[in-house]
Amino acid sequence: MYYKQYGNTDMMVSAVGMGTMRYKDEDVKAGHLDKCAEIVLYAHEKGINFFDSAPFYCDDKSEEITGLALSQLKRDSFYISSKINMGTLRGKFSPEDFRKRLVNSLSRLKVDYLDFYYLWCMLDIESFQRQFDLMYGAFEAAKSEGLIRNITFSSHMQGNDLEYVIEKNAFQGMLIGYNALNYRFRQSGINAANKKGMGIVVMNPLGGGLIPNNPNVFQYLTEDTDLTVPQAALRFVASHKEISVTLAGCTTKQHVDDAVKAIEHLVEKPASEIYKEYESKGIALNNLCTGCSYCKHCPVDIDIPKFMDAYNEQILGNSMKNRLAYHWGIPASKAAECIKCGKCETLCTQHLPIIDRLEEIALTCQ
Repeated sequence: MYYKQYGNTDMMVSAVGMGTMRYKDEDVKAGHLDKCAEIVLYAHEKGINFFDSAPFYCDDKSEEITGLALSQLKRDSFYISSKINMGTLRGKFSPEDFRKRLVNSLSRLKVDYLDFYYLWCMLDIESFQRQFDLMYGAFEAAKSEGLIRNITFSSHMQGNDLEYVIEKNAFQGMLIGYNALNYRFRQSGINAANKKGMGIVVMNPLGGGLIPNNPNVFQYLTEDTDLTVPQAALRFVASHKEISVTLAGCTTKQHVDDAVKAIEHLVEKPASEIYKEYESKGIALNNLCTGCSYCKHCPVDIDIPKFMDAYNEQILGNSMKNRLAYHWGIPASKAAECIKCGKCETLCTQHLPIIDRLEEIALTCQ
């Protein structure tokens, strides 16, 4: 296993970490939590020492499953995170409710403290500032009690907005979505965090499945390697000198093996060198929807993620009309029902022009 320093701390973390939101669904629903926990133990055996958890993952069983595994390991042999935001507190903050949520995560994970506790899923500066003002004092209190070691934040904001958060000097690390699709518009955030000595953890390195599902488009990532496209996509992220951990969502032991292989004999490079190397490769893909589904709250019940998936097909040179008709089985005319309220665009982690895309679909796919 290849290990990196987490920011300017003395923590040495595995270059690839395990995200715990992809335990096998049928085992979770059947209550076979011990089978899911085997994946954590296998990952640890392979040298992975960084595990990322949260409430609500896997039918709200992720922390419990992860805790089953961690309780069998020495506490100083792994790092564990969890997350909190106003959503986990049902929209109402109090120091007591904050502490109750934190203690619940600790209990489920079977640990006395969290190595990292995230102010979770900051979508824009306004949302961040509101939650920061309400909750940061509770983070500091929990840290003073020894319940958390590092106060961190997770975000889907673009680089310039990330810089605003980083300049607060309030966080020891951040968790961001970053991959071969969107690396161009998160550059400044990564550079700013690195200059502050923050640890940087990356989620969604496979672009929500877009990269492995389009191997021909992303074959360029595998040049001069013996890696598969998904492995090469993981390696692309992990090779950034500024990035501490690249998270891989693992359902099976094979997923663990793939992640470990991706960082064998890893060569780190400054982000600026990587940007320069890849700028002329592939196609400009920042406009692809990565399928996070945060936009799935349409007041007129348009299944926006499916329409954005179809629009991806057009960007990739395929037929979005066929994608809607034969893959999703939904009429393009549904897109014309958009009332242009803007809710979806507010929720979009990539700030995509969803309203314009729905209008284009409605006009061209009849």
